[in-house]
Amino acid sequence: MTGDSVRCPIVELRQYTLHPGQREVLIDLFDREFVETQEAVGMTILGQFRDLDDPDRFVWLRGFNDMPGRAQALGRFYTGPVWRAHSAQANATMIDSDDVLLLRPVPGHSGFPAPTIARPPADAPAPPSRVLATVYQRDRPFDTAFADFFHQRVRPALADTGATPVAWLQSEHSPNTFPALPVRTGENVFVWFARFADQAHLDDHLRRLDGSRQWQTDVLPGLSATLAGPPQRLRLAPTARSSLR
Repeated sequence: MTGDSVRCPIVELRQYTLHPGQREVLIDLFDREFVETQEAVGMTILGQFRDLDDPDRFVWLRGFNDMPGRAQALGRFYTGPVWRAHSAQANATMIDSDDVLLLRPVPGHSGFPAPTIARPPADAPAPPSRVLATVYQRDRPFDTAFADFFHQRVRPALADTGATPVAWLQSEHSPNTFPALPVRTGENVFVWFARFADQAHLDDHLRRLDGSRQWQTDVLPGLSATLAGPPQRLRLAPTARSSLR
């Protein structure tokens, strides 16, 4: 894919640490007030999630057409009436909102697919589906050689154990065009996402992956040798209005 054909060439992966017991407050506010209103000024809300391994963590994804457009869209939203009306309530739920990775789809490979169904209303129940986000880090940029290794070796092994990646992205190193919202800088990451019908399917994938001889002997040694440490694995439950679900 070229940059012009990829959905959301710029993506933020945002992980918020919240005050105990405040995640449902923020999710209710976000799903009701912050989805269409952000999209109306030029962003795409790709997904919002409960972190299954941390009851006080909210994870979400938003996309932009390019870095100048990101600055314009964020400026319009954060100086606009909706954020002014609800910012105090939203900020009161948060301990930290600066854990943000700025990403772009890996050239020639996959960005996020377009949604296949309309976004549900605010009063819809949360879906049973699950999303797995895996973050690789290393001390140098992820290059074409790693992208080819992932596509040719890692991705088939994941698919064989029930996890076909729906998108894979890497660090966008452009300067932050909206400094009022910090992002993590000086890091090199590669992030892939897979979705599952329910918790049982996610658990089955992780169990099969641990027991896969192909993964353990043919893929993992080469993968581990190029990474700076163990990957971060985010097991995510979509909220009622998450597009990625």
